[in-house]
Amino acid sequence: MSSKIAIESAMPAARRSRQARVVWGDSVLTVGGDAPVRVQSMTNTDTADAIGTAIQVKELALAGSEMVRLTVNTPEAAQAVPHIREQLDRMGIAVPLIGDFHYNGHRLLTDFPDCAQALSKYRINPGNVGKGDKHDKQFALMIEAALRWDKPVRIGVNWGSLDQELLASLMDENSRRTPPWGVKPVMYEALISSAIESAERAVEMGMSRNQVLLSCKVSGVQDLVSVYRELARRCDYPLHLGLTEAGMGTKGAVASTAALALLLQEGIGDTIRVSLTPQPGESRTQEVLIACEILQALELRSFVPSVTACPGCGRTTSTVFQELTKQIEDFLRAQMPVWRDKYPGVEKLKVAVMGCIVNGPGESKQADIGISLPGTGEAPAAPVFIDGEKRMTLRGDGIAQEFQKIVQTYVETRFGAQHAASAA
Repeated sequence: MSSKIAIESAMPAARRSRQARVVWGDSVLTVGGDAPVRVQSMTNTDTADAIGTAIQVKELALAGSEMVRLTVNTPEAAQAVPHIREQLDRMGIAVPLIGDFHYNGHRLLTDFPDCAQALSKYRINPGNVGKGDKHDKQFALMIEAALRWDKPVRIGVNWGSLDQELLASLMDENSRRTPPWGVKPVMYEALISSAIESAERAVEMGMSRNQVLLSCKVSGVQDLVSVYRELARRCDYPLHLGLTEAGMGTKGAVASTAALALLLQEGIGDTIRVSLTPQPGESRTQEVLIACEILQALELRSFVPSVTACPGCGRTTSTVFQELTKQIEDFLRAQMPVWRDKYPGVEKLKVAVMGCIVNGPGESKQADIGISLPGTGEAPAAPVFIDGEKRMTLRGDGIAQEFQKIVQTYVETRFGAQHAASAA
């Protein structure tokens, strides 16, 4: 008896959120709905240092961050925000700035209208807007500022700074259940209730529903997945994803990737941030690169040409193919600021750099352009495949430089021609 294997598409599910708009100057960035999943990052400079902060924002934006969040925690920081915006405009960096407010945001947005106007969005943490009677009043002042300057807001709840009065109320309610929930489900409910109830209050005050985004940040992968599945089920606000305090290096990158990929695959999430602790001396842009790679790996976005490369084994010769892979990846990433505008579509280019004859020719044929380097005991020749066909063979010590020129020519010929045709 024969059987058939049903093969289904593994593409992420379509997202179901409403669409929000982030406006700055004459520019508009759409979030949610049918818009691409957006990449966000956050500076770690002292915001009061306008020049230093503007430089880091520029670095993050050039790396691929489409929104950059700033800490606005002091009068000095608030005073610096308009100058940061001016510096960025002078540098030609058109990226929206998000103000991250805790504890005193109501005062800063009221006392520094130039700051409130220069920002493109406000992040409000309902757990840190005041206690007791002050909570509602201070939250209202921040929403009033958003209404006055026509700014969207992100209601950003974090389980490290939950509204303790809400949590206590839910704990009391839980004690009357038969049987009561465990601690974690109550925490989940506190996060979700805080976000949705705060969003609904903002709408009651006059905010348009398409000006409100939500987030519920936690630091555990399974916790994040559970919270966002329920949050997405109960509302249609655009959602910002991120594993808060993800950690440093491999741990932070892997945990963030695992959590975000699971949710994005289910169609949950409209903006993302990878909250890495930078290693000593490491650029802040690393978190942006990982976020872009997550979206590209899921085939949700394309940011830079992708390079397929084998991991190496006993068949591969020394480190030649490793070095060539690194050179090509660095070359492609370095060229993207110019190529992005000059050669639209180049970000979808697929390049293969392979280390021996086993999979080398096959993978190279699957790519737009690929090279199969000689492995141990193979003839000292490197066939180059373009659009699935073998076009030439490289030999000698200058293979890396020659292949780089071939890639450059391919980009100019293919994507330059496409751009010229579309412009005609």
